[in-house]
Amino acid sequence: MSDDYLWDRSGQADPEVERLEQLLSELRHNRPAPQFPAAVARLRPSRFRLLMPLAAAALVVLAIAGPWFWLRWSRPAWDVARLAGSPTIGSTPIGDVGRLAPGQLLETDAASRAKIEVGSIGQVEVGPNTRVRLIKTRTTEHRIALERGAIEARIWAPPGLFFVDTPSAVAVDLGCAYTLEVDDAGVALLYVKNGWVGFESNGLESFVPAGAYCQTFPGIGPGTPYFEDASEAFRRALGSLDFGRLNPTERGETLMTILAEARKDDTLTLWHLLFRGDETERGRVYDRMAQLVPPPKGVTREGILRLDRKMLDLWWNQLDLGSVNWWRMWKGPSPFQR
Repeated sequence: MSDDYLWDRSGQADPEVERLEQLLSELRHNRPAPQFPAAVARLRPSRFRLLMPLAAAALVVLAIAGPWFWLRWSRPAWDVARLAGSPTIGSTPIGDVGRLAPGQLLETDAASRAKIEVGSIGQVEVGPNTRVRLIKTRTTEHRIALERGAIEARIWAPPGLFFVDTPSAVAVDLGCAYTLEVDDAGVALLYVKNGWVGFESNGLESFVPAGAYCQTFPGIGPGTPYFEDASEAFRRALGSLDFGRLNPTERGETLMTILAEARKDDTLTLWHLLFRGDETERGRVYDRMAQLVPPPKGVTREGILRLDRKMLDLWWNQLDLGSVNWWRMWKGPSPFQR
């Protein structure tokens, strides 16, 4: 390969350089060339020849480092470290370290634990008796399936890059730390330690903050989130409302128990219930929420009953749960409307 090829592609190409150029083609600069000052344009070709060794060196550095940085971010396979016992990828014990590729299954027994490096955006600790499958890893989406067992995820990426599929809902990371457990029946329990997690299934969504739980059942989807210090009567009634087979009378009585037990902090739960019942139930929920956190100016009972988006946003911002604006920016439509 001659120096002319590195400078203006006029010489004979080297196959290895051509391969690297193809690899880096997605990063090609495609904007118009800048207009240089006339003084630069008048430089003789011999002056440019002096720069050719530097140009060649820069290309070599880019050829070597460019793929490394690209692969470092996209991570077509994830590093797995053994924390205890004998975790396996497929049927092969991973030893101290291993690599988990899309489609592969990481499994632990009762005495095993492992830690997954989620590309460059976070970590997932895998508990005993757990099955985790890597579904997809791209710069815009990292996705695993928790088939059974327990994980603890710590993600520091922007919202909406890390997803965990369960048999009954999808956990959508919003920049947080959380635990997620799935039992043999496919029932999942989410607990958020920091930040927020979205729990979604077939258009049904729960928005779960730090200190809150949310359960999900196969065939039903995510239930209503609740804070860990909610009363036992509140949590028990909420589980019946979300997942029980109640007739209208039983449903009404169960809702009244929830409303009677609700504290100011439980307006997180009541907020979600605004979207999960008929207009009669919505009116009861509104009345109790208004006692706990009076709606601000511009919010009316009639507007909330028809789920007016502007009024819902105004009231949400009174609940001391953080602004809803950043969620709107990521999600688009209302996170709760179906």
